[in-house]
Amino acid sequence: MPRDRTLAAGAVGLVAVALLVAAAVPGVLADPADDGPTRPGPVRIAETSIAPGTVSGQTTVLHVQTRLDHRGNPTPNVTVRFRATDAESGFVAATETVDVGTLEDDGETLVQTNLTVEREGGYRIEATVFQDGDRVGSGGKTVSGLEALTPEYARTTVGFTDSEALPPVSFSVGSVEGNRTTLDLAATLTNRGDDPSEDLRVTVVLRQADSNIVAARSEAQVGTIQPGRTETVETQTSVPSEYNYYVDAVLWKDGVVVDTARSAANLDPTERISVNETEREVELRVEDFSGDDDERPRPEGTEARTVSTSAPGFGVGVAVAAVLSLALIARRWDR
Repeated sequence: MPRDRTLAAGAVGLVAVALLVAAAVPGVLADPADDGPTRPGPVRIAETSIAPGTVSGQTTVLHVQTRLDHRGNPTPNVTVRFRATDAESGFVAATETVDVGTLEDDGETLVQTNLTVEREGGYRIEATVFQDGDRVGSGGKTVSGLEALTPEYARTTVGFTDSEALPPVSFSVGSVEGNRTTLDLAATLTNRGDDPSEDLRVTVVLRQADSNIVAARSEAQVGTIQPGRTETVETQTSVPSEYNYYVDAVLWKDGVVVDTARSAANLDPTERISVNETEREVELRVEDFSGDDDERPRPEGTEARTVSTSAPGFGVGVAVAAVLSLALIARRWDR
């Protein structure tokens, strides 16, 4: 049939043209999987977290974790740069670069490092992702108040109590001999942690309030305090009587001051001091301001008189005379 022959001839022609094109342009009919290198899959920062690490007196270590989200084809030569920048000055304080390598699987990959910075102020922590040296993503957070972190050597769960009903430092008079007063001192401590306390000691210093001279010093070891318990450490010292003292209690751990408290001991009956303010109640003694005339006896039969004077010393009669004089002068002017 002519129609069938025409279709067959057309099909043969198309096959011939395809063969000619394939011969003239190699690779046109090749498998797409063999078409050179594949495009790397996208990478982004999914999350960044920062936690304090080792804390010393001058520096602190910031533990930085970043999760990279990868999808699609493998992505080779991935690196992450972590940088800490001072929040006030803008100066770079620390930089660390982590080589991640090739990201092949879909999902998140954890990348972490440590940045050591000064234990003061705040910092901007940034994580930047590079692929073959090109920036492909970034993110970060800001941390502040690093000076509030407690150094490792000063960490303890024990401290002085802070309650009006249970003051951190108290005292009582043990005895008085001559011009010396013996004070029984008590420091109240609470373990706010979950473990028994370590080796601690308390020193108590008494300073005379007016001169700031150290009048006495005492020390006591702190026994084991169980978690959540409050214990009292007692010691004794002797000071000169008739003075007021500031009582400073210091809690030590391996030679490091970990907590302090202050109280006041008022042994002077005429003056009082407190921890936050000074209050003086000095008794007025009339004899201190009396003259010799007050000691003279009055003649019998006479009564004491009260005399009032006022400056500049004119009496009532002088004032009346002055008014009459002014009236006479005014009358002459009228004439």
